[in-house]
Amino acid sequence: MKSKKIIVAGTALASVFMFAGCNSQNNNTSNETQANQTQTSEWISLFNGKDLTGWKIKFKGHPLGENYLDTFGVKDGKLTVSYDNYSQFDNKFGHIFYDHAFSNYIIKLEYRFIGEQVYGGAAWAFRNNGIMLHSQAPETMALEQDFPRSIEVQLLGAYDDQKPRTTANICTPSTNVVINKKLVTDHCINSTGKALPLNEWVQAEIEVHGSEKIIHRINGEVVFEYEQPQFEPNSSEAKGLDNLLINKGYISLQAESHPTEFRNIMLKQL
Repeated sequence: MKSKKIIVAGTALASVFMFAGCNSQNNNTSNETQANQTQTSEWISLFNGKDLTGWKIKFKGHPLGENYLDTFGVKDGKLTVSYDNYSQFDNKFGHIFYDHAFSNYIIKLEYRFIGEQVYGGAAWAFRNNGIMLHSQAPETMALEQDFPRSIEVQLLGAYDDQKPRTTANICTPSTNVVINKKLVTDHCINSTGKALPLNEWVQAEIEVHGSEKIIHRINGEVVFEYEQPQFEPNSSEAKGLDNLLINKGYISLQAESHPTEFRNIMLKQL
């Protein structure tokens, strides 16, 4: 996701705003059980490695549920983002959402970038994907909306010439966060995580504490930490709200023009 540049100081918000989602119930179940049915300390799998059961797809310009040109798929136990059927990208930004909302949890997965970026993809989208957290429900996205309102953990791969590039950055479509006690309204902010080369598997682990704190880890190392995820005041969802904090939301993965593979998508509720 591309960047905007403004930083302003703000005051920490005190209470928690709760928005639409689903409540989880206590239930000792296997890894294939729906994630909203457990509050145990066990890791559960969000992806069964066989098909896209439990996930919903939304592409810009297309209705919910349409998997445009079979972009999202499953191959050899991996959730894939493929552009094999494209002649050009044409700004067909896509997202695949897990179909339950969460508040306090750890999500971890492995990702890697493969192949070449599809013709017509933006330069900023080269080896670029993301994990969208605290997202709006896919059903609420407008037909022509590029990205869901969310906190994005931006996943990047290294450039071919090995010039420095980070991963597990943060981008904030219609949202803001607090870093070092300051409200930050930059659209994208770099982490300290090192982007790795094409075809190399990377483990991303994100620890989410509702509206309080979010921590990014890459291959087990903390690379970013911030607080108080909240609505952008000028966003449609912020209208009429006294409290802008976001406590809960959906998780999605992106399709932004570069082929990507995901595996071992696991979640543990806190």
